[in-house]
Amino acid sequence: MAKASTHSLEGIRRTILDGFWSPGDRLQPTTLAEQFSTSTTVIRESLTRLAGENLVTIRPNRGFFVPDLNLGELADITELRCVTEALAAKLATERGTVSWESSLIAIHHKLSRTPRRLPEEPDRVNPQWSQAHREFHHQLLAPCECQPMLKLSGDLANFTELYRRWAAPSQAAVARDVEQEHADILDAALARDAEKLGHLLRNHYQATVDVVMHAGLVEQPA
Repeated sequence: MAKASTHSLEGIRRTILDGFWSPGDRLQPTTLAEQFSTSTTVIRESLTRLAGENLVTIRPNRGFFVPDLNLGELADITELRCVTEALAAKLATERGTVSWESSLIAIHHKLSRTPRRLPEEPDRVNPQWSQAHREFHHQLLAPCECQPMLKLSGDLANFTELYRRWAAPSQAAVARDVEQEHADILDAALARDAEKLGHLLRNHYQATVDVVMHAGLVEQPA
């Protein structure tokens, strides 16, 4: 049961983050049970856990849904992520070892050499790039050694990744120089410049919000 639960949890999480469903789509436990070859009980448990990561919305008496787009919520989540990671970055630059620097450089190299877009589907983000992207941001903060902080950062990253996937076809997303942003973040981390690193991370995450706004995915408040 535990193995089936892990399989379905990871599979559903990955499918949501890959943009397989659109905002607001209903997630049918029976359909997912067939897809992942498990029971509806396991699927419901997985969906409930993903709701705790903000990747699934539970609507009483209606079921499970992919989250709707909400610019205000995205802005709030981004601010929380910026504040959280500014502290994590400060601790990481103070506690990180030479081995951490080496690992971070290696992961950045992998990220920089992985195409951000799928050659056959240029409007979609490459899942391999997304995985390398998550690894880079996790490794960046890992030396802070505060697991609750790292978990919160990861959950907030997953939430914003949904928006980034949905905004991928926009011209604003295509024009953004993400590679240079990551290179600058790496340099600040290696220089142990916590203040600059926190500033660059804030700009990096705010740029995602700007892309979503320019993509017209969400109606902006009057």
